[in-house]
Amino acid sequence: MTELPLSRASRRRFLAGSAASATLLVLPGCETLGGYSLTDAIRRLLFLSSERAFARLVAPGGYWDDAVGQIGLENLLGARGNVVASILTSSLFKNRLEDAFADVAIEGAERAAPIVADAVRVIGIENAVALVNGGPTAATAFLRQDLGTTLVEAMVPELGQAMRVASEPLVGELLAGLTGIDVAGVARNVSTSVDNAIWTEMGVEEAAIRANPQATNDPLLIGVFGAGSLL
Repeated sequence: MTELPLSRASRRRFLAGSAASATLLVLPGCETLGGYSLTDAIRRLLFLSSERAFARLVAPGGYWDDAVGQIGLENLLGARGNVVASILTSSLFKNRLEDAFADVAIEGAERAAPIVADAVRVIGIENAVALVNGGPTAATAFLRQDLGTTLVEAMVPELGQAMRVASEPLVGELLAGLTGIDVAGVARNVSTSVDNAIWTEMGVEEAAIRANPQATNDPLLIGVFGAGSLL
């Protein structure tokens, strides 16, 4: 797809605005530190979490192995009589079909990446202290609530079109054989699966950063989430 390189470039820009160079002093109840605010820290946390999550999701083999494979192809498509059964009977056909839908799912993650990045840049954070002191995935949950179904709604038409023009013959065979299939409905199932995987992976990455902020080499994250933080 011609748009993928642009999406990858967007992900590489997630961390634009590099780490603070000064040593940070965090005071009890203080919401600013060394020219940066706790809101900046939450945004930095979300940028890094999303960058790492998308890198994992679009890595070769990564998306299907970590996310879609756990959902099951039948749940994505729905059981439609003997057509699905006959196609899935052969392990070779099933593997090819899974690969085709993995590609569609990866495209969904690619399209979602810049939406998440833009949301992080402009998100309004009323109580950054609560998010700093929240659970291991508090910031990710906050951003997901703010975005709502935006990612799903953005992906549905694009993934529906991707399935209609997929180069993998088995996708065409499946869609042609399933009389009356709702391609938009299948696209929504895939998009919802991608959406869930994105937020799950972001939560995993956020928790990892909170647990070991020193590994990021980011003075702001270390100052706010490190063992020496007084918040």
